[in-house]
Amino acid sequence: MAKADLYATLGVAPEADSDSIRKAFRKLARKYHPDVNQDDPAKADKFKEISFANEVLSDEKKRGLYDEFGVTGLDPNFNAEQARAQQHWGAQRPSGDGRHTNFGGDFDLDDLLNRFSRGGGGGFGGFGFGRQEPQRGQDAEGKVSVDFLDAVRGGTVTIHLHGRGPLQVTIPPGADGGTRIRLSGQGTAGVNGGPAGDLFLQLHVRSHRFFRREAGDLHIDLPVTITELVHGADVVAPTPDGPVHLKIPAGSKNGGKLRLSGKGATIRSTRKKKSAHKKDGEKVEPQRGDLYVHLTAVLPKASDKLSELAGKLEELYAGENVRANLGV
Repeated sequence: MAKADLYATLGVAPEADSDSIRKAFRKLARKYHPDVNQDDPAKADKFKEISFANEVLSDEKKRGLYDEFGVTGLDPNFNAEQARAQQHWGAQRPSGDGRHTNFGGDFDLDDLLNRFSRGGGGGFGGFGFGRQEPQRGQDAEGKVSVDFLDAVRGGTVTIHLHGRGPLQVTIPPGADGGTRIRLSGQGTAGVNGGPAGDLFLQLHVRSHRFFRREAGDLHIDLPVTITELVHGADVVAPTPDGPVHLKIPAGSKNGGKLRLSGKGATIRSTRKKKSAHKKDGEKVEPQRGDLYVHLTAVLPKASDKLSELAGKLEELYAGENVRANLGV
């Protein structure tokens, strides 16, 4: 077989970098792995071919020998220096079908694969190409979007990834954009019975229609009436844990800020909390940020009565410059 055949097996160009080769193998391995094609011997044979190609092309030394001498260069008895010397004197020339005259006989890819299938020879890693030892699958990366409150409160969500069934993902309380979550055994399938790799998901948190987040603290603009600001009121405000009663002090200002302690997001900190019953540093106690409620005055709908009341309110300012602190 021509020396470019291993590249064609993975569907990559001869100049492909290691990252491209790794990605191509992962894609093909998911399709042809024997565990998902138990009743299809042809796909099992195909899996051996792509495993062979990946093993060679992902190893710098083996790939160099393959590029220079073809599959003959992968035989354990091959002597590269001697081959180069003979090539120099014209004693060894690759034939058109990709087979090379070796000092111990003729070899091609089919021959090496047959030896691999029959077992013996120490596996790919020993250049013997016998039965391969179980190998752990490679880790995979992905991205997933979650709702704002699922990230703040934590919990279990169901996600759907391309080419995969539904997966249950546990979101840690206080997760934020960029948080990485590890799903054990959900990466690329292992080889020869080896364990699968892991799947690492990077979270993207969707924005909320009225909550905003700054580190562990949350913020919300709460609409209130002018009367509630002037006289004070007991109103209901939303929090991540559900509605709570909030007391607005009389004489509050538009834009004033009230704090609800412990109603923010969980703070994922490495700081240790001292305890009278536990040794210092034994346990990390989860703490939550605060929820800041920003009072936002809402005027009544425009009407003649509102205009009349506004005129009376103007008298109360008694010529006071409300923008004096701006220097105008």
